[in-house]
Amino acid sequence: MSQAPEWRVTGASVRGAAHVRAALPNQDAILWWPDGQTGPPLILVVSDGHGSDKSFRSDVGSRLAVECAAALLRELLLIQPAAKHLSAIKRALEERLPLELVKDWRSAVDVDLAAAPFTEAELARVEQRRGPAGRQEVVENPRLAYGATLLAAVVAQEFIAYLQLGDGDILTIARDGAVMRPFAHDARLIANETTSLCMEHAAREVRIRFQAAYGEEPALILLATDGYANSFVNEEAFLKVGTDLLDILREDGATVVAGALPGWLEDASTAGSGDDISLGILFRGDIQVSADAPADDGAPEIADTSLLVESSRPSHKGATAAEPESTDEGAQRSRFVARIKQRGPTEPSKRGRLADLGLAEAGASDAGHAEGDEGA
Repeated sequence: MSQAPEWRVTGASVRGAAHVRAALPNQDAILWWPDGQTGPPLILVVSDGHGSDKSFRSDVGSRLAVECAAALLRELLLIQPAAKHLSAIKRALEERLPLELVKDWRSAVDVDLAAAPFTEAELARVEQRRGPAGRQEVVENPRLAYGATLLAAVVAQEFIAYLQLGDGDILTIARDGAVMRPFAHDARLIANETTSLCMEHAAREVRIRFQAAYGEEPALILLATDGYANSFVNEEAFLKVGTDLLDILREDGATVVAGALPGWLEDASTAGSGDDISLGILFRGDIQVSADAPADDGAPEIADTSLLVESSRPSHKGATAAEPESTDEGAQRSRFVARIKQRGPTEPSKRGRLADLGLAEAGASDAGHAEGDEGA
């Protein structure tokens, strides 16, 4: 097999505008490996804590989720050289990883809870917002307090793999800008309902997609918590983010994207969902141009990168951002074209599908799901 192309990773996680206003923590988490941000192999993991009244420790739950997933995926990569066939890796992903992931997350949650038992103040707040029954649910099912979703992608020399539990988005972008999803839409994830690590049978809900590294690979892979897609006026506007990111990486390089990313996400949350937003990006190194490489005599000079970062943020006017006029320095040649909702921070409720926890009857309507906060 020919030498695998270099891949790189970057990303950011920001506290949502509604959470800033309500003095709540960022309940998302993002983690990649290795720290050097180049591979293969590369692992990228993103988690979204539910943040509902009953999931009041979901910021811890999401952090534990990305740590457990990254550790297990590293172990998987270690067995790859010993595996005679890719089918063995695929089987380990599909059959062993979901069970091990849920087991490890539960163990980590139990350790955290033993070290820091629920306080009376935490339980009293649940009771105040959700009544005595809500408090009792958390007491009887303490992992509910840590509920979180999970997204992951692994780029190895011989394969790419994707993992999803719950809502959020994984997009793959081809070299020609075509955007696809590794997983078909889960019709159960409507409104703000989601499958979760805190479900009794969570392992059954983990979806895996394995792709051998033969033929055309994606140029870019994007993982985002649902606060990002919820900030756009429609699905088409959100999907265009993938194409725009590919263009910006080609034109300006990863350094510009990494520097601008927190600002882009903060703008999206403020003008859109109000939710925490985490965005992780895996991309092939050969899609970049000289902007990220050491300058030479023939490379164009960028006089003021602060202008470049500012011009790359999303438009908040509900329409496609106008392309800025080019300058001799090329400082404004990058756009991040996005149609963001213009209704301010109104984070929606997040509800976990908790029928398997015995909290509701399977297949029920809204009553069959634990409700989240209605937003700050």
